[in-house]
Amino acid sequence: MLNSKTQKKGQLPMLTSMQLFLMTFGYAGVQVAFSVQTGNMGRIFQTLGSDPTKLGFFFILPPLAGMITQPLIGLFSDKTWLPKLGRRMPYLIGGCLVSLIVLLLLPNTGSFGFGYGSLTALWFGAVTVLFMDLSANVSMQPFKMIIPDMVNEQQTDKAWSLQNIWGSLGGVIAFVFPFILTSFGVANTAARGVVPDSVKISFYVAAAILLISTVFTIMNVKEYDPETLAYYHGYNAETKQHESFITILKHAPKVFWTLGVVEFFVWFGIPYMWTYSTGALSENIWHVSDPASAGYQAAGNWFGILQAVYSVVAILVGILFQRLNNKTRKGAYFLSLIAGGIGFIVVAYGHTHLSSLIGFILIGVGWIALISIPFTILTNALDGKHDGIYLGLFNCFICIPQIVASVASFAIFPAVGKSMAHMLAIAGVFLMIGGCLIWTVKEENRN
Repeated sequence: MLNSKTQKKGQLPMLTSMQLFLMTFGYAGVQVAFSVQTGNMGRIFQTLGSDPTKLGFFFILPPLAGMITQPLIGLFSDKTWLPKLGRRMPYLIGGCLVSLIVLLLLPNTGSFGFGYGSLTALWFGAVTVLFMDLSANVSMQPFKMIIPDMVNEQQTDKAWSLQNIWGSLGGVIAFVFPFILTSFGVANTAARGVVPDSVKISFYVAAAILLISTVFTIMNVKEYDPETLAYYHGYNAETKQHESFITILKHAPKVFWTLGVVEFFVWFGIPYMWTYSTGALSENIWHVSDPASAGYQAAGNWFGILQAVYSVVAILVGILFQRLNNKTRKGAYFLSLIAGGIGFIVVAYGHTHLSSLIGFILIGVGWIALISIPFTILTNALDGKHDGIYLGLFNCFICIPQIVASVASFAIFPAVGKSMAHMLAIAGVFLMIGGCLIWTVKEENRN
């Protein structure tokens, strides 16, 4: 830990590249666990016999879990300090333990004898997903919160980009596993209503990686104690916790609210990618719609590869994003989301492997921008007193549009002729609107 006596009060110290690596690398494990779920959830529920017109119900659960969990973790962890673990790390441990259990249960939902299309199977899967998302959100928040806790304004672009580079790497691992396992002879089809072994084993590997990454982070990240944290951020550690929740929200920086408007449009369309891509690819390229067919399961594997592609692109673009600054940040966001929106439209109306590949390359450019730049802008405006609460509440701006989009899908999907491709096109339009709205945000600096 750095010595606060050698550092000016009210100013966070410069961190070494190794310190930034250690505090961000473990995020890869969390994203492996989260991505193996999001990348296969539509496939799993259609395999269990879910009506495609009702898939939106299951995708309400992840953002609902995040909207409830992340502000609470922020509130509680701001007030937590355990001498050997810190303020954020105890929540990482708790989230990891629950995630491990759920990762073992979820892919086996169809193997418990509930029956294809039965309400029991679907409800068991839905409840399991809910617990998975609750625990995943608990695990994610410590990684997000230690950046404003410990990283100064000059290094926030680098820190957020690094964290999301590792997160994208985790996504690559999660997304390609079913494809790789299938190529090695693991079964990619199963009895009607049963999830294939290629998907099951992917979940088991994700559980192991999550455990290893959690242990790695706990051993290598040493948070600032409350006195040192207060010194670096320039506030009185004795009085900072006496403000009420409403008072804290009233004093949120303006960018907290303006970014919230941007996030609504951006994240309205994202759940449609997770919900409808496998079905759209299956219909456009394999010309099948039966979830039990080899063509549909092949489309599920191909969607995994495409998600790996956009994750690799996100890694490469994220390396460039480490060099962003106040003059270039919003322009990069705007161009990236326009590219991502075009990518969705290409995937929606292309009918070849190549067109879907090009589309997801463009989506990868948009993806790294939307998961890093808004957090950099917000982090730079925070003063360190209630960073956990603000980051947790900011997550509501990501979760609420996903819930609205999932509910709206019950009307939109039939209105567009039950075309999964049209749903992807709608996602692209909303992403481009969100990219344009970044120009309404005026950046602020902490302190």
